[in-house]
Amino acid sequence: MNELNQILQQRRAKADDLEEMDVLLYSNDFKPSHAIIDILPKSEDLSDDGEPEVSHTYCVAGRIIALRKFGKASFLHIQDETGKIQIYLKRDLLGTEIYSQFKKWDIGDIVGFVGKLFKTKTGELTVLAESIKLITKSLRPLPEKFHGLTDVETRYRQRYVDLIVNPEVRDTFRKRVEVIRLIREFLANRGYLEVETPMMQPVPGGATAKPFKTHHNALSTDLYLRIAPELYLKRLLVGGFEKVFEINRNFRNEGLSTRHNPEFTMLEFYQAYATYHDLMDLTEEMLSWLTEEVNGTMEITYQGEKVDMSPPWKRYTMDEALIEVGGIDPKDLQDPQKIMQMAKDKGIELEGMAGPGKAKTELFELLVEEKLINPTFVTAYPTEVSPLARRNEGNPDITDRFELFITGREIANAFSELNDPVDQRERLEKQIAERGEDEEVHPVLDEDYVRALEYGLPSAAGEGIGIDRLVMLLTDSASIRDVILFPQLKAEKK
Repeated sequence: MNELNQILQQRRAKADDLEEMDVLLYSNDFKPSHAIIDILPKSEDLSDDGEPEVSHTYCVAGRIIALRKFGKASFLHIQDETGKIQIYLKRDLLGTEIYSQFKKWDIGDIVGFVGKLFKTKTGELTVLAESIKLITKSLRPLPEKFHGLTDVETRYRQRYVDLIVNPEVRDTFRKRVEVIRLIREFLANRGYLEVETPMMQPVPGGATAKPFKTHHNALSTDLYLRIAPELYLKRLLVGGFEKVFEINRNFRNEGLSTRHNPEFTMLEFYQAYATYHDLMDLTEEMLSWLTEEVNGTMEITYQGEKVDMSPPWKRYTMDEALIEVGGIDPKDLQDPQKIMQMAKDKGIELEGMAGPGKAKTELFELLVEEKLINPTFVTAYPTEVSPLARRNEGNPDITDRFELFITGREIANAFSELNDPVDQRERLEKQIAERGEDEEVHPVLDEDYVRALEYGLPSAAGEGIGIDRLVMLLTDSASIRDVILFPQLKAEKK
């Protein structure tokens, strides 16, 4: 820390010296003519004789990331959003006064140059500076001074520095932007309308999760940050829109882990006159296409494991997955008491009035989920754990629902929608009655949503896809925090 304090003092002293030289530390009048990436191809047109190309002058700006100062000449590298390039400064060309100002510059300063291009004897494209400009004086050193920014928590907490010094991090977030852009393109091309629904809701719904609570002073009422947009999107189907989607921020008051952040991004889309089978086909098409568009191949690697995103994808019912992957005897699956006992024997705690459907789902999560590496659809979820999904007409104990798993993680959840208002009310009331101490189940029924169903929700199917987990997969990122620019963290220690 003493070394850091000394550097901070030295930088502050240089800033004071520059001000005494009438140099503006934070100027706003330099406009680059070219991005660095646009200049780099010019190297092919230059000879290797070290002579500048005289017909064109370039104006570039960026942050100093390397600096070698000498008495009469100096080299430095700057980087902008697109790349990096070398700059050559000569005292005789710039003049003694300007060169003396440059000697007060540091790594991390944001600067601008006007000059001509040439190649050094080693073949590196370089700008011979004819004029220079300090744009922003940096008062803190970049982490290279301290052997790089490697501490994970510091990287997340000071993402602005992480982005400066780690180009692969910038690449990850560029890819995230591209993923979202392509999803929008895919759905829009298939007639889906992008919409926006409330982020503050009087009754949280659409998922089982503990919400964040706030208070609206003017309305004198409590509101909740949304845990899901589902019930509002289905209201839009009632209103007559037949294909809608939203890329939304959701908030769930839960713990932090490599897979969970309290604020996260979801894609939810709904289609009238469709079933969950239609959405399985759509999801397979969209995500396999997306993978190839983003990564150039459908065969990717995630944390050392090969993943083949090529369709067709494996499809199991939950019972089939428990038998073929989980190793459970098919006869035991037909006996509710044996399923309940099996769950208890595995150390699964079943709270309150949980029945065999809940026990079966917990066993699936324990015995099967992490083994589903290649994309796998799992269908026929128990009605007990699917309060918003349509019951299967052939078996009322299961629903027309699927979840998609890749690398042992849930990526998507979808179902044919329950549009019977009487059944919906009964299920929600039952869920509330059995909530016990479960804070993830809201104690108030959403009467307006049931009223909307009474006006008539067309047959429909809907789906949610976790954008953060999808980006983790496509960028080979181990933690959700690696794909969220500013993840939630514990308070910084003073």
